[in-house]
Amino acid sequence: MKSFKTFHLDTVNHILWRAGERVPLAPKAFDVLAHLVEHPGRVVTQDEILGALWSETYVNPEVLRKYILEIRKALGDRPDKPEFVETLPKRGYRFIAPVVDESTVEPPKLPPSAVIEERAAEETVGPLPARSEQEGKRRLWKFAVILAAVAVTAAAIAGDFRIVRQRANAALPNNTSIAVLPFADMSPAKDQEYFSDGLAEELINDLAKVSGLKVVGRSSAFQFKGKNEDLRDVGRKLGVANVLEGSVRREGNHIRITAELIKADDGFQLWSQTYDREIKDIFAVQDEIALSATEALQVKLLGSNGRPVAPNSPVANPEAYQAYLRANYFFGRGTGEQDVGKALSYADQAIKLDADYAPAWALRASVENMIAEVGLTDVTVGFRKARDDAEQAIALDPTSASAYLALARMQIYHDWDWDAASTCLIKAAALEPGSAEVFRMRSFLSRVLGNLDQAVTFYEQAVALDPLRANYHLGLGYLLYLAGRYDEARAALQKALELNPQADFVHADLGRILIAEGKPQQALTEIEMEPNDWEKLTDQALVYHALGREQDSNAALIELIAKHDTDSAYQVAEVYAFRGESDKSFEWLERSYKQRDSGLPDIKTDPLLKNLRHDPRYIDLLKKMRLPA
Repeated sequence: MKSFKTFHLDTVNHILWRAGERVPLAPKAFDVLAHLVEHPGRVVTQDEILGALWSETYVNPEVLRKYILEIRKALGDRPDKPEFVETLPKRGYRFIAPVVDESTVEPPKLPPSAVIEERAAEETVGPLPARSEQEGKRRLWKFAVILAAVAVTAAAIAGDFRIVRQRANAALPNNTSIAVLPFADMSPAKDQEYFSDGLAEELINDLAKVSGLKVVGRSSAFQFKGKNEDLRDVGRKLGVANVLEGSVRREGNHIRITAELIKADDGFQLWSQTYDREIKDIFAVQDEIALSATEALQVKLLGSNGRPVAPNSPVANPEAYQAYLRANYFFGRGTGEQDVGKALSYADQAIKLDADYAPAWALRASVENMIAEVGLTDVTVGFRKARDDAEQAIALDPTSASAYLALARMQIYHDWDWDAASTCLIKAAALEPGSAEVFRMRSFLSRVLGNLDQAVTFYEQAVALDPLRANYHLGLGYLLYLAGRYDEARAALQKALELNPQADFVHADLGRILIAEGKPQQALTEIEMEPNDWEKLTDQALVYHALGREQDSNAALIELIAKHDTDSAYQVAEVYAFRGESDKSFEWLERSYKQRDSGLPDIKTDPLLKNLRHDPRYIDLLKKMRLPA
């Protein structure tokens, strides 16, 4: 045990403490800190650290600088006024804080909450093995030999990974699982966030094409953006065994990308590399990183049954690619009108700069779908544009999973062409078997067609791939409510609230469960906490009726119609059906049909419409929508 100021460095258990509380620190960053602390007051050169910790493999010095940055963040240190780690340009680093050797003193006691956390972590990822320098050298040497063999045989590698996906609640993460964390923007002006985020997202998409490889979705992986979290915690929270992380430094048209693949449980580095390129070579770099990562996973974990990652769609104009990344950056930020508008503008720009760049067409189709779904444009016009752009993307690149996904989304929400949507989704799943969004849309189509068991199975797979995305837990919870599995639904919705306490629709869905269970007073308490206006009004009209407060139910319904008659026709129909007013319900269902209301595809599984199901008008509506009666 080494102590300095308020910190304690437990080199046996690889834990950094501060005042009795554990400080998150990545395993390799811990090793670098430990080496510096072992030599306090002395200048330790860069080569010395690399030689001590990576003696049998090459690691670019850029990786070491990244770990020094992580250490400073963990210690609260400043490079301009250091209290712990001093940088001596062109010489190395020096640990300047006084160090006390407390090897005979017991480590600080864990507080009860930390004990529970540690036990939970052990149950999840297994006990952490004690490490020795000799063991580390043997492991690194073994990997170096294997990697050399890969370099010779990589051209002959073919076939599919034949690894069965483990369930999301398995005790140990699948060894063939990986999370791509957001790449750090190390550019001097710190203005390349869109570029570093875009690179990470493109790598996620590339890796999701590999059959048998579990790849965590963007939303969950990006939860760790800007956070200095222990990789063991990252692996546990995401349910993965491996993490790909890195950094981007850009000056003008020159870029330096550093990437490394790390085992989450012990910090063992499977592979690392630094690329110094021009912006026009970015696609080649992405392909190299994705291929190297899958090869490293293959060699260490999968034997010899790997296959190379399919190359990216080429782009002739680097400016088009940058516009595409900016569009994707704003589209990924949410559904707000300003962000969606910027996403559409940059997608337009990318297409103008390179009309043959398929990803830009696919992205614009996705943006146009969103604009139409949330009512920011005329529904028919918006979805027609989405169809045209998705078909153009497919014509340019028949292997574009995102284009097939965008086309399927339009076919479900607007065309109600279930067979065509199924064909597109099956194609997308074949092209990108690790895509959480493909699983989610397949779930939605199954739900529309009335196959709730299959819908739940698909959605559980989506949640397993994107476990920290609140909206996915919300969607799963609503689906379980439709299936009458109320306890499971409640658990999923509570998880959504844990991840996002301000999430729309969660309280309303919890209220609907309570209404179904015959607990309207408790349901009212939940519904009053719902932040979304039209959803709150809808559910107030429902719960007041369940409570026998018809005047209040009418008031909520009148307000819903006054404010949202153009975008909530289906919700009005739900209220009338629940209240037993069938004629009025069918009037609003007919209106929602004419408006192409995005809620109408729920007609077959919505429990609020059960009073209508024996009415011939209900059967006629199913036939008009080409749904099985």
